[in-house]
Amino acid sequence: MDFDVSEEQGLLRDSVERTLADAYPSLETRQARIAAPLGFSEEGWASLAELGVLGLPFAEADGGFGGGPVETMIVMEAIGRTLAVEPYLASAVLGGTALRLGADADQRARLLPGVIDGSLRLALAQTERQSRYDLNDVATTARRAGDGYVLDGQKCVVLNADSAGLLVVSARSAGERRDPHGIGLFLVPADAAGLSVQPYPTQDGGRAAEVSLSGVEVGADAVLGDAQDGLPLLARVVEHGIAALAAEAVGSMEALHALTVEYLKTRKQFGVPVGSFQALQHRAVDMMIALEQARSMALYAAMMVEAPDAAERAAAISSVKVQVNKACRLVGQEAVQLHGGIGMTLEYVGAHHFKRLAMIEYQLGDTPHHLRRVVDAGGLIAA
Repeated sequence: MDFDVSEEQGLLRDSVERTLADAYPSLETRQARIAAPLGFSEEGWASLAELGVLGLPFAEADGGFGGGPVETMIVMEAIGRTLAVEPYLASAVLGGTALRLGADADQRARLLPGVIDGSLRLALAQTERQSRYDLNDVATTARRAGDGYVLDGQKCVVLNADSAGLLVVSARSAGERRDPHGIGLFLVPADAAGLSVQPYPTQDGGRAAEVSLSGVEVGADAVLGDAQDGLPLLARVVEHGIAALAAEAVGSMEALHALTVEYLKTRKQFGVPVGSFQALQHRAVDMMIALEQARSMALYAAMMVEAPDAAERAAAISSVKVQVNKACRLVGQEAVQLHGGIGMTLEYVGAHHFKRLAMIEYQLGDTPHHLRRVVDAGGLIAA
C-alpha cells in the first residue's frame, strides 16, 4: 500500500508548513498571539483563508477545494509542529464537518461562503458537566415552539466559543437524558438572545468557554438534519475531530522529539554530550518508536474516518485515540525527563509542546473511554 502523498498534497504540505513557520518564528510570537483579545491573530486567520486551508474540507460545488481527511491531516500536522493557536480544529474541522455532513443545500449556500473566507467561525457545543465523553448524555433541551425551537441548558469546555459567530449545539428534543434517540444539532448565532458565553484560557494556550442557553429561540432552518436523530451526525463530527487531533499530536511529537535529540547532542555532563550515554539513547529511541506508531495510527484514522460501516469506523477511530494518547504521554514525559528542569520551563518551547500533548490526551475521549469502546466492539479484527 502506497502511503506517499500526491503531488498536490505535497504542495499543500509545503505551503502550509511554510506559512505557519513564518507566522510562528519563535515562542515569543506565539505568546503574543495568545495574548490577543480572542487568543489568536486575526491576521493569521485571514492568511489561512487566503491560502485556501479553511475551504479544504468542503466540496467544490459549495465553494471549497474538495479535500479529504488526508488534506486535513496535513494541515493539522503543521499546526501541531508549530503550536499554532488559530481555531482550525474548532471551526473548520468540528463545526465544518457538522455543516458538511448535516446541512441541507440552503444552509450550505448561506453559511459555507463565510466559513471558507474566514468571516464566519464555528464552534461545537456538545459537552456537558455530567456527560464526560458520552455523546448521548444530553440534558440541554430543545422545546418545540411554533415552527422553531427554544433551547435551554449548559455546555462546557466549548473550544473557541468566544470567537465563533455560530455555535453548533446538541440538544434533546425528545426522550430521557441518556437516550440515544431524541438528540438534534442546532445552529445558534453567537448574538442570539439568551445565549451567554464565559470564556477562559486553557492550559495549552488555547481558549474554551462555558456556554449557557436560557430561552434561546431558533427557527426551523437552524436544525441540522433530523431534530430527533442527530446522534449519528454528532458521532461522525467527533470522529473527524479525533482524526485531526491524531495528526496534530504527530506534528507536536515530531517537533518535541527533534528538540530533545538536539538537546542531548549539546548538553554536556562529565565533559561529554549526554547523548553519548547509551541509556539516554535508548529513551530517545523509545520516543521515536512511539512517534512512528502514532504516525501510523494517524494515517489509519485518515483512511477510516469516512468508512461506510459505522461500527467498524467507530472502533477504528477509538483504537487510534488509544494509541495516540499513549504516545502523547510517553513522548511528553520522556522529553521532560531527558531535558531535566528546562523541560518544565515556560520560557522553553518544549514545555508548551508537553502541555499541548497532555491536553490532546483528554480531548474527545481519554484512553480508558476509547479502550472500553474498542473492547465493546469486539476489537478491530473479527474473531
